[in-house]
Amino acid sequence: MKAKSIHGKSVTDIQKTLDNTINNGFKPTIAIVFISIKQDRRALCNLLDSKNIDVFGATSCGEFINGQQSVGEIAILMLELAKEHYSILFEAIDNQTIEETVSKVANNTLKQFSNPSLIVCCTGVNLKGEHFEGEHFEGEKVVKGLEKSLGPDKLFFGGMAGDDWQIKETFVFTNKKETNYGIVALVLNGDKINLKGMATTGWKPLGITRTVTKSKGKLLYEIDGKPALELYLKYLGKEDKLTANNFKIFEDLSIEYPFIVERDENETVQKTPMRIDTNERALVMDMPMPEGSKFWFTSPPEFDIVEEVIEKATQLKQDTNEEADALLVFSCAGRQPILGPMITDENEGLAEVWNAPMAGFFTYGEFGRVLNGKQNFHSGACCWVTLKEK
Repeated sequence: MKAKSIHGKSVTDIQKTLDNTINNGFKPTIAIVFISIKQDRRALCNLLDSKNIDVFGATSCGEFINGQQSVGEIAILMLELAKEHYSILFEAIDNQTIEETVSKVANNTLKQFSNPSLIVCCTGVNLKGEHFEGEHFEGEKVVKGLEKSLGPDKLFFGGMAGDDWQIKETFVFTNKKETNYGIVALVLNGDKINLKGMATTGWKPLGITRTVTKSKGKLLYEIDGKPALELYLKYLGKEDKLTANNFKIFEDLSIEYPFIVERDENETVQKTPMRIDTNERALVMDMPMPEGSKFWFTSPPEFDIVEEVIEKATQLKQDTNEEADALLVFSCAGRQPILGPMITDENEGLAEVWNAPMAGFFTYGEFGRVLNGKQNFHSGACCWVTLKEK
């Protein structure tokens, strides 16, 4: 497999770079596209289609390749790979449930190859959420559905599309189709293409274990028998908000202090308060927090977060003694404002470890495995995956 990552501020930029690349003998068959909601997706797809290049795409919340990070632009990882080794599946949810749609994707996946691996992107927000417009897409249902239909041993990595922090409308797309509520999957022949990767967060627990004592769906009412809203605002040092007649959105605070929640097999997941429901006087979470859930508040992120990501990637490479043809990075959109310039060190560090063409984007949720863990949905994680032709 040959690979090359390209970047552009516009479709015109991409066309110039693409023409130069093809004229130099590189013949890509797939373009993995991460593009700002502000860019002309249709024009880009038409360009790539005219070159007989298959498109797997998602809108971004910032995008990057080796040596270049941007917001509002275009990043593409192009692969020269035999067409019989992959397939691109697209499903809009429309009148189906998420579960029904994921099942259809999984069943079609098994028709492509006996040993499939996947790169998966889905939309990141729902236009009409239960509690507010722009409510987060239920990524856990994607993971559980794929695992149930494909089996727990099958690998898939990916992320949920972004929209430059507008949290209004996101898209996934192929050459001729796009949807603001659906899934796109790059299905690879696992007997020919090897995937290797992991998800890492780096956040550290703070204080004692907490227990959810009252909740309903994404609404969190009580923690340890106390009002969740009051406890969380005190934890943030924002007790003054408790006396306000109308609570304000505090996304700028909450993304820095998610909850670390226990889940099966000693793994954890980060779940983030996204809004205050003023009528219910409850926290609206990005993912449900069932009653009985055990969790910790988190300490402020430290510089060793990036070091942990790079060290684990380096160790995995040393342990497996494998190289990579290409690298994809799906990094939570919340990592960028929290880590600041260090987020570039994280992405570039992964590219240097694997010494491969890289592209990625900042997501509204990530799919992948922690080291030696099971397939899961993540929030706040850096999830990376390498591709290597056998």
